[in-house]
Amino acid sequence: MDEELLKAYCRSAYRVRLGSGGAAIIRVHEPLPVALRPLAGNRDWGFFTAWNPHSRPQPPAINREAQRRLLADLRADASLDVHPALGKGTDGWREPSFWIVGITPDALERLGDRYGQNAWLSGHGAGMAELRLR
Repeated sequence: MDEELLKAYCRSAYRVRLGSGGAAIIRVHEPLPVALRPLAGNRDWGFFTAWNPHSRPQPPAINREAQRRLLADLRADASLDVHPALGKGTDGWREPSFWIVGITPDALERLGDRYGQNAWLSGHGAGMAELRLR
């Protein structure tokens, strides 16, 4: 993976929409924000998108359709809690995403393969957000 792309992933803000309004920001190598901890509990979680596979920009219609398929896949598993989110880079990059509570690292890896993603975040409970690379 390109070193600049890796740095961009690490500098990005991973925003999760809060039910009460506003957002909590997850950052790589930092603990889960306090506002998200009650939602995560002692479960695994991930931050994932289907947008721009292999970090290559795609037309908006293709990205939206991939994101719809991802949401359908996630909703098919009733054990998952899926929250709207947005990945936002320092250079203006932004991708609609999901913060998924109850998803295992293996399941995230399978999604990465299916949706052609280079990277995603994962964590457990209030622990550190880790960048996972494919």
